[in-house]
Amino acid sequence: MALRILYLHQHFSTPDGATATRAYNHAAALAEAGHAVTLACGRYAGAATGLAGPFRHGARRGAVAGFEVVEFDLPYGNAQSLARRSRVFLRYAAATSRLALRQRWDLILASSTPPTVAIPALLARLLRGTPFLFEIRDPWPELPAALSRPREGASGGDGGGVPGAVLAAIGRLADAACRRASVVVALTEGMARTALARGTDPDRLRVLPQGADLALFGPDARPWRPDGVGAEEMVAVYAGAHGRANGLGVLLDAAARLRGTGIRILLVGDGAEKPALMARAAAEELPVLFLDPMPKRRLAGLLAGADAGLLCLAPVPEFAEWTAPNKLAECLAAGLPVVANVPGRAQRLLAEGGCGLTVPPGDGDGLAAALLAMADDPARRRVMGQAARRLAERHFDSRQIAARLVATVEAAAGHAPAPATALAQ
Repeated sequence: MALRILYLHQHFSTPDGATATRAYNHAAALAEAGHAVTLACGRYAGAATGLAGPFRHGARRGAVAGFEVVEFDLPYGNAQSLARRSRVFLRYAAATSRLALRQRWDLILASSTPPTVAIPALLARLLRGTPFLFEIRDPWPELPAALSRPREGASGGDGGGVPGAVLAAIGRLADAACRRASVVVALTEGMARTALARGTDPDRLRVLPQGADLALFGPDARPWRPDGVGAEEMVAVYAGAHGRANGLGVLLDAAARLRGTGIRILLVGDGAEKPALMARAAAEELPVLFLDPMPKRRLAGLLAGADAGLLCLAPVPEFAEWTAPNKLAECLAAGLPVVANVPGRAQRLLAEGGCGLTVPPGDGDGLAAALLAMADDPARRRVMGQAARRLAERHFDSRQIAARLVATVEAAAGHAPAPATALAQ
């Protein structure tokens, strides 16, 4: 039986955009399974929704990959002020609440962040009895609270401007979503534990990790390198946000130690910290090249032409288990050995898979040493890259993860048996 599903994902993008495509993969899989999916999103910087027509009455609609997209004229970018971002979050919640209550849905899938996507889901549950699935892609308010805490050598984090009263309100919203959702989906075991702490029944909890398109990020990708980057250079790529939470200054610390070694660091993306990073790299003449965000297909070719991937986050202890960077899955799928400064889950994956090196958070010398070790041993680098691809095939195939999401949604709506295990990856 076909389900009528409302999918709430404020930061949606197709692969033509320069941001994560998890919602695209999942909505397309639900549509392919025969369900009628309407995905509601805003205008996220770097995203490509697949719609090109004019906005009328604050929204535009169209078909994308077998499902309907409703895009609200609500621009959002990570460089916006906290106040402006908060207003956009609340306006999106208001617009999608009207959509959630305007017609009957068999299930609502609310994907956070932002956590305000839970508001329309909770209203539909209260007023219409509509079941909903709550997906935690980042734990809020836990993550901004952790970023707010002072750290040695840092003046604050991305969450530093969030007032305590706001964090408390978000906490109450997260409590309600975790307790009243038919199913809660988390991207990591660490995120799942935050849901349990907020009242989720273990039988209603599933872990579906971040994934990558193994066909797009794979051996068939056409490799390329930017102008000015020589074929003889060892290229290490970081592709992602340039914010305080990413701690990219340590990559420039490493680059300062890599002058004259033939190692080049490429930083792909955008964010509030990018202008300062670029100014420092230019002033110090560092072997670093900055690139604008690019579509996934273009990024796949860049990774195919690189020698190593970089995973970098600020030295926040909670990042060890609470983050699931899609950049890690994409580097592994591209067959790149990874140098990371993130302990915990990422460190275990790289060590157990034999596909990367991990150094302590904030350790620029360690990052430089790890990159030099890879540059000095091309044979080891190739072996690690092959192991990376095998690890991606086993654990991070976005098609398999999407199929599990479809089964989870059908079970939540009462049209299929529930999976036998809750926390198995």
